[in-house]
Amino acid sequence: MDLVELDLSLNNFGGEVPRCLTNFTYLKVLVLSLNQLSGTLPSAFTHMKSLEYLDVQENNFEGKYSLSSWANHSKLQALALSSRNNTFQVEIENWFPAFQLKALKLTHCNLHAIPSFLLYQYDLLFLELSHNKLVGTFPSWLLVNNTNLRGMYLVNNSFSGTLKLPNTKHDSIEFLDISHNNFSGQLPQNISKIFSNSLRLLHMSDNRFEGNLPLSMGEMKELGFMDLSNNHFSGELPGDFLIGCFPLAFLNLSNNNFHGQIFPQYMNLPQLKFIYLNNNSFSGKIGRGLQNSTHVVVLDISNNKVSGQVPNWISNLSNLRFLLMSKNLLEGNIPVQLSKLSSLTILDVSENRLTGPITSSFNFPFIQELFMQKNAFTGPIPKSLFRSSELLMLNLRDNQFSGSIPNLINNHSSLRVVLLGGNHLQGPIPNQLCQLRNLSNLDLSHNRLNGSIPSCFIRMIFWTGQSDTHNEYRSTDDLALVQGLASYGSNFHDSTLSLSSFEDDFPALYHRFEVNFLTKNRYDSYKGDILNFMTGMDLSNNDLSGDIPSEIGDLQQIKALNLSNNFLSRSIPKSFSNLKSIESLDLSHNKLSGQIPRQLIGLNYLAVFNVSYNFLSGPTPNEGQFATFDESSYIGNSGLYVTLVNKSCTSTPALPLLPSNGEEGEESAVDMVAFYWSFFGSYVTIIWALLVILWINSHWRHNRAPGLMFLPLAIVTFCSVVFGFHLLEFHVSMWCGQFP
Repeated sequence: MDLVELDLSLNNFGGEVPRCLTNFTYLKVLVLSLNQLSGTLPSAFTHMKSLEYLDVQENNFEGKYSLSSWANHSKLQALALSSRNNTFQVEIENWFPAFQLKALKLTHCNLHAIPSFLLYQYDLLFLELSHNKLVGTFPSWLLVNNTNLRGMYLVNNSFSGTLKLPNTKHDSIEFLDISHNNFSGQLPQNISKIFSNSLRLLHMSDNRFEGNLPLSMGEMKELGFMDLSNNHFSGELPGDFLIGCFPLAFLNLSNNNFHGQIFPQYMNLPQLKFIYLNNNSFSGKIGRGLQNSTHVVVLDISNNKVSGQVPNWISNLSNLRFLLMSKNLLEGNIPVQLSKLSSLTILDVSENRLTGPITSSFNFPFIQELFMQKNAFTGPIPKSLFRSSELLMLNLRDNQFSGSIPNLINNHSSLRVVLLGGNHLQGPIPNQLCQLRNLSNLDLSHNRLNGSIPSCFIRMIFWTGQSDTHNEYRSTDDLALVQGLASYGSNFHDSTLSLSSFEDDFPALYHRFEVNFLTKNRYDSYKGDILNFMTGMDLSNNDLSGDIPSEIGDLQQIKALNLSNNFLSRSIPKSFSNLKSIESLDLSHNKLSGQIPRQLIGLNYLAVFNVSYNFLSGPTPNEGQFATFDESSYIGNSGLYVTLVNKSCTSTPALPLLPSNGEEGEESAVDMVAFYWSFFGSYVTIIWALLVILWINSHWRHNRAPGLMFLPLAIVTFCSVVFGFHLLEFHVSMWCGQFP
């Protein structure tokens, strides 16, 4: 057969590799990657003497495979091999190859050591040995032997020690990725001299490097991508670096110990698009050095010590999509000029010292995630925030916003998360809030809201389980931005064979923001796509009154419901038995009465239940999840009889649960004092009545036997003994938790 190239990649082929493929004796290129092929990798490929390029990566091969079977195959130029099966292993043997490879990709092959046949390779252009548990020091000999090597990827191994580079200059290397290893020590001072004319990508994240960056880093005239995140680097950024790396488009120095002024005046990196400096110790005001970087798309300086005001000139960065400045010392107002950033998708200025009102002109047409929590903003919440059809996540928690919740809400709003807790909001919860049909997490707690709970929450499709995949929350990420960086990746290919792609080799370069929501008596953090599975409503610590709408019971997908510390009255709706996904239900510190509906025992996922400090009565359920709740779930309900299940799974008698503290506790304490006084008063009244009768009737007293004079005293003594006995019995019964 005369077939020369065969590409069957990206299908769903399963089973073993067909043996008939070996009949294509003239085949030069064979691509079987990204399928579901399984079994052992056939050694018959080595009989295809014309084969030059073989790509069988990303399948489900298992067992052991020996590369020595290719020893006499002189035409092989490119080999890509990997497996999703952890049992697959490429054997390491000593053998001498007849071929000279141009590209080799062995990933997820359980190598444990660098194959010895690479000692005899001198024409490599591309080499990837990622995800192989390789140990030892950096193999600089591969650079020495292969002077034309353009790309080396050693990602996610266990290399250690200092990075020792060859002393000779390497003018061909363009891509060097040694991220996710255990390298330590300082970077070699000669790194920029060795790679100054060629290196375009330098990825060293997630190691243990330390110390300052070499002063000569600015000599890398071709460097476009540099990621040194998650190390222990320190010191200030070299001035030559901030003005010398003109092509630099991607810079990630996050999670280190760098300090000094951020973006000093002399900085000149005009091609910068992605800047991650978060989680360092940069300080001082934001310098003007970034003004020349007009192409910036992502700017992340969160979690530093940056002070001063947010500069107005940031609005000139017209391409800016992500502006992340949280956890700093910024102060003053948010510049209204930021509204000029028409492409802004995410704005995070949370946990700073920002103050003042947010003007009504504060509007971003394409904003999707807005985080302004934990500042000191005042005044009303701008209505424009609820008019946006693009906004997915709004967090204004823990500020000093006042006034009412805006009721001008876009019917086509996409809002999924609204967090307004910890402010000074007043007035009723507007029914218009129910127009946010995609809402999954609502926090209005710790405000001054009054009135009743709207029954229209039944319209929330995420709480009622009517949502579909089209409405799922998708974390705003940099997937499109990663694709835009593909020019800094490496696609080494010949004919139809592609051995590496940027998307495969690099972790997703995006942020997954945290949403903290009170559930199970604690604030839990939810990130990214997990928000598709977390639904909750927190209306606690307000002045809400009236009864709980029975329609709340139709929110079958809600997982956390907190209505505590309000003035809600009447009974717990029996419809709550429909909350089949509920995990945390807090109705404490209200004025609820009646019994706990027995139907709630069907809530199989209920982990936290609290109805303490109400006016509930009757027995408590003791089946299902209710068998796991203790007295703290019911305390403060004087008419409630609690049946507990001990560790031996036997129930204890029904006990009336008296309050221990709080207003209800004080009321019950008053009742007990009244009981004591009424008992004592009745006793005294009876005794005095007897004494008066006996002493007034003097005729009776003189005509009876003198011994009867002691009868009143005997009666008094008898009543005292009876009173003392009953008092002792009452205290004993209270100590044991039951009335006599």
